[in-house]
Amino acid sequence: MYDLIFYFFAIITLGSAAIVVFSKNIIYSAFSLLFTFFGVAGIYVLLNADFLAVTQLLIYVGGILVLLLFGVMLTNKVIDVELKTGTLQTVPASMIVAATAGVLCGVFYITDWRVLPSSMEFDATTAELGNMFMTTWLLPFEIASVVLLVALVGAAMIARKDKAV
Repeated sequence: MYDLIFYFFAIITLGSAAIVVFSKNIIYSAFSLLFTFFGVAGIYVLLNADFLAVTQLLIYVGGILVLLLFGVMLTNKVIDVELKTGTLQTVPASMIVAATAGVLCGVFYITDWRVLPSSMEFDATTAELGNMFMTTWLLPFEIASVVLLVALVGAAMIARKDKAV
């Protein structure tokens, strides 16, 4: 039963992610992204990662995706936009994807996965995660926040660059 639920969420996630990538309509992509986020949250629940599942739903579905949908729907000219970039570099992108997939598959087969006996007991992990963020993993947590801040500032600068020209 557990495996069937996992495959159900995996199929929802992969199918909706494919629609996000391959759809030419931004509305379909945005709604498919909603199902992708729900599928990933379901997989987090199956992995007993309750904090990540709730965070996924609150931040990505509740915040970012709703903001994206409102932004798309309230903008008049965006609905008919065809998603296409001016530059298409499929050969280098295919090589990078193939190399990354090869490395990931190699790591997957080399890693000695620790398999725990299956149990349906559920322990809340939120308090333990909060304690670990503020003690053991404080430095990586802060470094990740600085990296995300730099990415946000970089994205804002790239977005403003087109308006200045």
